[in-house]
Amino acid sequence: MAERNALSLGITSRNFLFCLFTIISILFILSWFFVLRSTGRPNFIDHNLLPNSKFLATSDNRGSATHSQNEVEPSIGNRSILVDAEEQEEETSQENAKADVKCNTNDIVLLAQQKENKVVLKVFMYDLPPEFHFGLLDWKAQGGSVWPDIRSKIPDYPGGLNLQHSIEYWLTLDLLASELPDAPNAPRSAIRVHNSSDADIIFVPFFSSLCYNRYSKADPHQRKTKNKLQQEKLVRFLIAQKEWKRSRGRDHLIVAHHPNSLLDARMKLWRAMFILSDFGRYPPNIANVDKDVIAPYKHVIGSNVNDSPDFDSRPTLLYFQGAIYRKDGGYIRQELFYLLKDEQDVHFAFGSVQKDGIKKATKGMHSSKFCLNIAGDTPSSNRLFDAIASRCVPVIISDDIELPYEDVLDYSQFCVFVRSSDALKEKFLINLIRNIGKDEWIRKWQKLKEVENFYEFQYPSKEGDAVQMIWQAVSRKVPAIRLKLNKYRRFSSYAVRSDRGVRSLPSPNNFW
Repeated sequence: MAERNALSLGITSRNFLFCLFTIISILFILSWFFVLRSTGRPNFIDHNLLPNSKFLATSDNRGSATHSQNEVEPSIGNRSILVDAEEQEEETSQENAKADVKCNTNDIVLLAQQKENKVVLKVFMYDLPPEFHFGLLDWKAQGGSVWPDIRSKIPDYPGGLNLQHSIEYWLTLDLLASELPDAPNAPRSAIRVHNSSDADIIFVPFFSSLCYNRYSKADPHQRKTKNKLQQEKLVRFLIAQKEWKRSRGRDHLIVAHHPNSLLDARMKLWRAMFILSDFGRYPPNIANVDKDVIAPYKHVIGSNVNDSPDFDSRPTLLYFQGAIYRKDGGYIRQELFYLLKDEQDVHFAFGSVQKDGIKKATKGMHSSKFCLNIAGDTPSSNRLFDAIASRCVPVIISDDIELPYEDVLDYSQFCVFVRSSDALKEKFLINLIRNIGKDEWIRKWQKLKEVENFYEFQYPSKEGDAVQMIWQAVSRKVPAIRLKLNKYRRFSSYAVRSDRGVRSLPSPNNFW
C-alpha cells in the first residue's frame, strides 16, 4: 500500500513539473517574441510633427548632393562612392524610393539643381595682419587697412608654377568681393559675415603655399625660416581667438594646397578643415576625405577654347612631358618611360617650365588625344588639370589619388583610370589606349568640354567655376561639422577638457 502511494505521488510530481516546464517555456517564447517585435521601426512617429527649423533645413540642403533625391552608399574605407543606377534596377522594382545617380550628362543637371536650391555659405574671415596674406605679395597696407581696395587695384599673384597652388588667393578675393556694394549679380556660393556666431565656417586667410614657395629656405643668419616663423605666429593667433576656443578649431577652414605648406602647424591645427591638393604627405589622423576638401590645381596650360572634337586632327595618341625620375610612388614614371619610349605615336619625354617648357607642353597637349597623369612625389599633379584645359582625355595612373568634387562628379566619364600594377605590364597600357575608339573618345571630349569650367580660377568669380565649386564642397561638409560640435557640447556644462594634441601619429614614407 505504501509503495502504491509513493508511486502515485511520483507520477503526480512528474506531471506537475512537466506542466510547470511547459508554462515557463511558453512564457519565455512569448517574451522573446514581444522583445523582437519591439525592436522594429516604430510606426507611431508622425513625421509631420517634426520641427522644421532653419537649422534642419540648412543641414538637409547641405547634405551630400541632393540627399533627398539621391541615395548614397556608405563609404568604403575613406572613399565615398556614387551608386550606379544599373546596380539598383532589381532594388528599384521592390523599393519605390531608389534614385538614379549614375553620372553621365546628369552631372550638370545635378549641379544645376543644387545651385537652385542651395543655401549660401556664410563665412567669417579673420582680419589677419597683411603679413599673412597680401603682404606676402609685397602689397603695402595704407591707413591701417588690413585688406587692399580690390575696386581699384588687385595685388598680382606671382606667375609660373606658383600659380598652381594659389587657391587661398582666389577664395579670399571672392569673400572680399561679396562685400562690395556693386558686386557682380551672379549667384554666390559664399558670402562674408562679420559676426562669427552667424557663420557656418571660419576662414583663415593665410597664403600658406606662397609663404612656403617664397620663404622656406633658411637665411644663414637665422635659426628658423620665415615660413616656419609665420606658422608659429598663426598658431599663437588662432588658439587665442574665442572662435577657436569655442570649437577647438573644428569649424575652421585652412588652405594648405602645396604639399609642403603648413608643414609645422598642421599638427597643431589638425581639427580644422583643410583644403588640400591630396593626402600624400598627411597622416590619415591629420587629413582625410571625410573631414577635408580636395581642390584642383590652377592649370598653367592655356585653355583650348577653339578646339573641336576632331579625332584625326590630333596626331599624338598619348602624351607625357615632365620629370621622369621621381621618388616614392613616382618610380612608375621611369618604368613607363622604358615601356613606351619606342612607340611611334607616343610622346614621353623629360620637360620643365624652363626654356619655353609651358609653351611646348601647351602645343603638345592640344595636339594629343590622351594625356598621361602619373603619380609623382605625391599622388596628384597639375598635369591632370592641364589636360582638362587642353581637352586631352586624361589617363590617370595614381592609385592613391583623390579628386576634386568626386562626390558629385564621375571622373570615369571623361578620364581613363589604370591601376599601377596593370600599367606596368608589357603592352597593357598602349593596347588599352589603342582600343579606345573614335566614338568613345569623342564622348569623353564632349564631357571634358562640359566640366572644364569647374576647374577655372578667375576674378571676379563666375557661376560654376572652381571658386564656387570649392565653396560648395565646403558647404557639403558643414552638416558633419555641426554634428561633431553638437556632440562635443553635450557635457560642456561641467566637463573638464584637455587638449593634448595628436600623439603617436603614423606618417607616410614621403612625409617631410
